[in-house]
Amino acid sequence: MPNNDNDASPKAIGEDVLWAMTEGVLDTLLLDHTTGRKIFWATHDYEAFGPAYDYHSPMLPELITGEHEKVVRPRLLKSKERQTDRSKDMAEVFTPSWICNAQNNLVDEAWWAEDGKTWEDYVRSTRLEITCGEAPYLVSRYDTTTGDPIALQNRIGLLDRKLHIISENVADEDEWLKWAKVAYQNTYGYEWQGDNLLLARRALLFTFIEYYQAKFSKQPSLESIRSIADTISWNLWQMDGLTGGIPGYVPQEKTGSSLFDDFFLPEPEHRYCRIFDWEKNEEVRFIDLIK
Repeated sequence: MPNNDNDASPKAIGEDVLWAMTEGVLDTLLLDHTTGRKIFWATHDYEAFGPAYDYHSPMLPELITGEHEKVVRPRLLKSKERQTDRSKDMAEVFTPSWICNAQNNLVDEAWWAEDGKTWEDYVRSTRLEITCGEAPYLVSRYDTTTGDPIALQNRIGLLDRKLHIISENVADEDEWLKWAKVAYQNTYGYEWQGDNLLLARRALLFTFIEYYQAKFSKQPSLESIRSIADTISWNLWQMDGLTGGIPGYVPQEKTGSSLFDDFFLPEPEHRYCRIFDWEKNEEVRFIDLIK
């Protein structure tokens, strides 16, 4: 498990680390709750590795661990040609951490402008990063444009800020874990490409481990890691943001007055993406929240 700031480097994040914890953690981070199967590649970038890596193939643990551990790499470590292709094809452009910080500051300033709010309210407040890529607006373990690791105390993501304020206000371990879970349950993001989604999910998981270690000078239990991993697998999901559906499956348009009204996706493959309402303890369609 990561145990120092240098571990925030994108080169230090490997699926084998998650696999070594327990097989269930990596399986959870690869789960798609809409289909009940694994997230899929949703990119042609890996097809040279064989049929198991084609666009619609599921991302299986054995394809990204062991001798294949370095298959999935952050944008920074991809070739310049591949970065350019993804920018053209998917408008993939990652934002420097200083810009993320400035924009997240605006979110915080607007949120705290109303009197009477508490740190507990802040942790419960909902945050969403659309087309999140590696989720630099949620957690800033490293600068996605330079690869430079960011020390824990200097991290500026929306989820980082929640964990900072929890650690400042909570001393008891069980209470800290309770509020950390609340922070994760109220932090969301969606992404088209499977490799980016996995990078984002594991960045959020390692972030939990690092803040826990910084607070209590020990590693969290596997039970806690599994619990946070499950929340992450619900709250960061694979989706086409224009349709609310699984990437690559275009809904058939009927008449309607807005972008989302009167779209439908036939079952079972062409369904709208489902996430979890933790307060109501029920699954919901993301499309219904937009309406």
